Amino acid sequence: PLFKQSSCSYRIESYWTYEVCHGKHIRQYHEEKETGQKINIQEYYLGNMMMKTPLSEPEGQMTPYYPVEMGNGTPCSLRQNLPRSSTVMYICHPEAKHEILSVAEVTTCEYEVVILTPLLCNHPKYRFRASPVNDIFCQSLPGSPLKPHNLEQLEKQQEMMKMPLRRAKEEETPSTKEEKFSSIHKPVAIGSHQLLTVGTTLISKLTDDQLIKEFLSGSYCFHGGVGWWKYEFCYGKYVHQYHEDKESGKTSVVVGTWNKEEHIEWSRKNAARTYYLKEDGTQTVRMVSHFYGNGDVCDLTDKPRQVTVKLKCKESDSPHAVTIYMLEPHSCQYILGVESPVICKILDTADEYGLLSVPS
Repeated sequence: PLFKQSSCSYRIESYWTYEVCHGKHIRQYHEEKETGQKINIQEYYLGNMMMKTPLSEPEGQMTPYYPVEMGNGTPCSLRQNLPRSSTVMYICHPEAKHEILSVAEVTTCEYEVVILTPLLCNHPKYRFRASPVNDIFCQSLPGSPLKPHNLEQLEKQQEMMKMPLRRAKEEETPSTKEEKFSSIHKPVAIGSHQLLTVGTTLISKLTDDQLIKEFLSGSYCFHGGVGWWKYEFCYGKYVHQYHEDKESGKTSVVVGTWNKEEHIEWSRKNAARTYYLKEDGTQTVRMVSHFYGNGDVCDLTDKPRQVTVKLKCKESDSPHAVTIYMLEPHSCQYILGVESPVICKILDTADEYGLLSVPS
C-alpha cells in the first residue's frame, strides 16, 4: 500500500531533512528561508526506485526486515561520480506510522534507512519475536528446610516494616500520607524488592517529585539528538549543541542562554502557551515556549545564536524518556523541541509567561 498511495515520510535533524517517498526516491535537503527572497535549497538524492528485493526468509536477523534497494542517486564526487544508493529497511512496528527511525551512511555515499511500519506485522516472518521466559521452580534438597533461612528472615523483616505503616495509615490524614511514608521508609533504598508491595505508587511519586524539582532547578538536564550534533537542555540555564569525538574530544556551541527578563519581553509578542480543547469543553496547556538568546556569535549573521524551546507532553512507558530535535528555520535561529513524560506533570503550572513550577 505504501508504494501505491504516493506517501512520504520525513526525518528532521539539526541541518538536514530526509524525505523518503516510498517506492520512489530518497532525498536529503536543507532550505534557507530569507524574508522577501527566494528559498535556496541544497539537496541530494540518495536513491531512486530501481527494483524491489524479493521477499526472503529473514533468518539469522535479530530484527527481521524487508529491504528495498534504491540506486541512481545524485553523483558522488568522492567516488568518481558514481551515483549514490540506499537500502531502505522496513521493520514491523504495530503502532508506527511509517516513521524514519534512522538514516546512516554505512560507506561513502551508500546509505541505510530504517522505516517502522505496521504493514509488515501481519506477515508471520516479520512479527516481533518475544524472548521466551521460563518459570523457575525451586525444591529443597532432602534434609534441608523448605525455605532458606535468609529468606525467612527477610520475610519477617518485611512483615515488621508493614506494621508501622498500617498503624500510620489508620492515624494519618490524606495531606500527611506522603510525608509519613517518606519518614517511615527513609532508610530503605527506593525501588528495593521488599518494598514493591508496600506503596509502589507513593515511591514512584516521591521519585517523580524529586526529578521535577531537579529539572526545574536546572540540575537535571535533558540530552538528545540524532546524527553528528547532540543537544543538552538545562531548564532555566542554557541550550548547548555538541559533538564528541575520541580523537578531537568535545566540540560545544552555546545555542542560547536563559534570561528571564528577555524571555518575558519575548513572550509579550509571541505565544508562550499553546492550548487544546478537551472533550468536556475545558482548555488545557498543550505546550509552552521559552526564549533563550545570547548564544555564541554566528559566522553567517555576525549575531548571537538564539533558540525557542518548545516543551511538550509526551506519554511513555518510561517516565524518564525524552525526545529532542532541533530545527533551523533561519540561519542560527533555532527551534528546540523537547517532549517527555516529565513535562506532562508540570504543563498546567505554566503562568502567563509560560514559566513552570513544581505542582502543589
